Amino acid sequence: MSTLLSITFACGLFIAAAHVVNTRFVAPVYDAVANLTAFSCATAASILLHHWAPAALTAFAVLCWVVLTVRTATRRRRLTS
Repeated sequence: MSTLLSITFACGLFIAAAHVVNTRFVAPVYDAVANLTAFSCATAASILLHHWAPAALTAFAVLCWVVLTVRTATRRRRLTS
C-alpha cells in the first residue's frame, strides 16, 4: 500500500515540480485550489496512516502548489492593475 501511494504521489509531485520549473506556467485558480486541497488531504491521510514516504512526497507537492498559487495570484493582480 505504501509503495503504491508513493508512486502515485511521486507522479503528482513530478507534475507540480515541472509546473514550478516552467516559470511561464500560470495555474488556473480552480486548478491551484483543487490541487492544494487534494495534496493537503493526501498528506494528512498519509501521516495518520504512518506512511512517511508518501507523506513527504505530498508535502513537497503542497509546497510546489503554494508557489504556483502565489504565482497565479501575482499574475492575476498584475493583469487587473
